[in-house]
Amino acid sequence: MLKTIQKWIDSYFAEEETIILVLLLSAFLLLMFFFGSELAPVIISIIIAYLLQGLVAFFSRWCCHRWAVTITFVIFMGVAATILLLAVPIIGRQLQALAFELPKILNKLHLFVKQLNLQYPDAYATFEVEQLMSHGIQKAAGLGQTALSTSIETIPNVLALTIYIVLIPILVFFFLKDKTKILAWLGQFLPSKRPFMQSVWQEMNVQVANYARGKAVEVFIVAGVTIFSFAVMNQNYAVLLGVLVGLSVVVPYIGAVIVTIPVALVAFFQWGWSENFFYVFGVYLFIQFLDGNVLVPLLFSEAVDLHPVAIIIAVLIFGGAWGFWGVFFAIPLATLIKALIEAWPTKEQIQQ
Repeated sequence: MLKTIQKWIDSYFAEEETIILVLLLSAFLLLMFFFGSELAPVIISIIIAYLLQGLVAFFSRWCCHRWAVTITFVIFMGVAATILLLAVPIIGRQLQALAFELPKILNKLHLFVKQLNLQYPDAYATFEVEQLMSHGIQKAAGLGQTALSTSIETIPNVLALTIYIVLIPILVFFFLKDKTKILAWLGQFLPSKRPFMQSVWQEMNVQVANYARGKAVEVFIVAGVTIFSFAVMNQNYAVLLGVLVGLSVVVPYIGAVIVTIPVALVAFFQWGWSENFFYVFGVYLFIQFLDGNVLVPLLFSEAVDLHPVAIIIAVLIFGGAWGFWGVFFAIPLATLIKALIEAWPTKEQIQQ
């Protein structure tokens, strides 16, 4: 047994570079486990700076790096201020209003289910459905009070939120401005000869950057189109539903299925089983169709070579570990792991 383990170690850890890489990855995971919440502003700033690198490179074609960083940072601050001052308050109000109306929505759905039961008495078990609906209505009845109490309880966190609002832009600016210096400083702790690390980094840097920026653009486009379409059709909670639909594209397969439920419930509560309901739901399905068949092929030139099961597992693991950002980067991280496994040098390959 020990000989087998020793042979495996000699085969896959014959190079100093691979051992250092394993130690670095282990140190990073331990750092995130013990100090993830404290380092959250730094992590968020790094991700935002990473997403903005494409914009910096674009402006660098016509001006120096300092001006490219300045223009990019001004655009970033303008978008962030617009979201914080306009979108977030509207979403908050609509979310609170929806929490108060959720019992009414479920009651209307309950009446609809009862009517179906009268028409098709043998289609399903009445007792189980009644229990499920009653339990859902009881839970929803407390959501309004919960939303109100939660908003009051979060008042002490305003100071922490203010720190984030001030700290993250400062960090983003310096990460954009001094990217080369920071990477050079980190590079001095790595082996001078690191072909494996460089090859993986060069390959994944392009893939992850294109995916992350493309996914960010996809979220904004889908959310914007959905908000506009629902607003034109006078659908209630258009902004909230549009944001949910936009964020759903972050999680392949799962997101589209989950967000369909609130869209259908809100439309059913407002319009009932009428033509307007089918118009709204039809527009929603059409947006999902255009996203999957037109927008995604335009934004992502190369399909992610991952099995759907691998994608779902990655979303569950990384989302559970790092929340929204873990879900957002689940596919790039899974692709990175796949690239590491395929490119990992063995003793036989080194000898050749």
